Amino acid sequence: MHPPQLDSTQPTPPVRQLRRRTLLASALAAPLLATGCGADDDALTFFFGARPQEARVRQRIIQEFQKTHPDIKIRTIVSGPDALQQMLTYCAGGKCPDIIMAWELLYASLAERGVLLDLNPLLQRDAEHAAALRSDGFPTLYDTFTYSGGQYALPEQWSGVFLYYNRQLFAEAGLTPPARWTEAWSFAEFLDTTKALTHRESSGRTRQWGFTDAWVPYFSAACFGMNNGVEWFTPSVGPTRTNLGDPRFAEGFQFYADLAVRHHVAPRVADQQSVSAPDLFRRGKAGMMMGGHWLYSEFVGKKDLDVDLTVLPVGPHGGPGAITDVGCTGLSIAADSPRIEQAWEFVKFATGPVGQAIIAASGLFVPVLKSAMGSRGFADAHREIRNLEVLTGGPAGSRPLPVTPAWGKVSALLERGGNRVLRGAATAAALDGDFTTDINALLEPTT
Repeated sequence: MHPPQLDSTQPTPPVRQLRRRTLLASALAAPLLATGCGADDDALTFFFGARPQEARVRQRIIQEFQKTHPDIKIRTIVSGPDALQQMLTYCAGGKCPDIIMAWELLYASLAERGVLLDLNPLLQRDAEHAAALRSDGFPTLYDTFTYSGGQYALPEQWSGVFLYYNRQLFAEAGLTPPARWTEAWSFAEFLDTTKALTHRESSGRTRQWGFTDAWVPYFSAACFGMNNGVEWFTPSVGPTRTNLGDPRFAEGFQFYADLAVRHHVAPRVADQQSVSAPDLFRRGKAGMMMGGHWLYSEFVGKKDLDVDLTVLPVGPHGGPGAITDVGCTGLSIAADSPRIEQAWEFVKFATGPVGQAIIAASGLFVPVLKSAMGSRGFADAHREIRNLEVLTGGPAGSRPLPVTPAWGKVSALLERGGNRVLRGAATAAALDGDFTTDINALLEPTT
């Protein structure tokens, strides 16, 4: 679940870079707002980001919850374009929502400020429920929301990135991509495929691209770096240093950049000013597109678009399987909520089997429980996809993006430096040295 989609060709402020899925413009959110935070009744307030169809799924979960908890009322608040600032404004005014959707790149800042409740005491009290969630879930997703020893959210949906591909274009070229993360292709195989799918007119104008990207380019390049054998930051949660200067990471980052600036199998930034990556892919003008499940509803069932999924490639120093980003959201409880017990009942429900089954059947999200992933509802919602293991195997092959309260400042530096490489103005090797030193300085703990 992502927001109105990032235009990956445009510079974005740090918080908007997290809008990989669900932040909605305030004008669109208005019809879903009730009286907002701070009403005098006993209703729980639930703050989340969503497109309209995603908000309706949230409402179905709430309605199902209230069948067994009729005494707990819930008022929804849909996020505007700057979720972090909106949250801080609410909480500074003493009107923090009771239940808060947590984004993996944003929650650490709220946890550091004492806004979010550490759920560990509640999980220890409900030990049987906690054990059931753990056994049916994925450690990587839970660990993404573990910061400084606290568990600040329970995961609710996975939105890591992968590759959409056009089955018809692949068949015409005699190509078959891998179907699961454990059987990934190499950088060389991927490059050969993008070249085979790229077609130019006699004038030199490209009429079909091998690859296009609907995500944030420097995030995407970092995923290629991680698929060459080294994580982006160490450790991923609460990092103390970046690995931008590692030759393996730089090689993967550069490989991604070269798809456009050297091999010309992907649009350059300037090429995407007039048409978006999803539009290119939807119109059959790109054989593959990098993105997440939040785009699935835009492609499924479309006439003249036979779509399926495949995985990211692995570099010479990576493997054996491919990896992706965690891309997870979770549900948190405000530390100062006067309704912690009621909020906990809803968080357990929404992240548990019933709430996850509703998410699975919607076709708008990838659930975080294995039982929901293996359900008929999830399969029926994705009946056009043959390579369903790209989704069901994604969480196990995920690695967290950096989780740090300093992310806003870090991301601003990363975007500037990364975009120079992606434009061809510098090589990835140039990210070493002073640039890496500056980022590491931001990660130093403050006293």
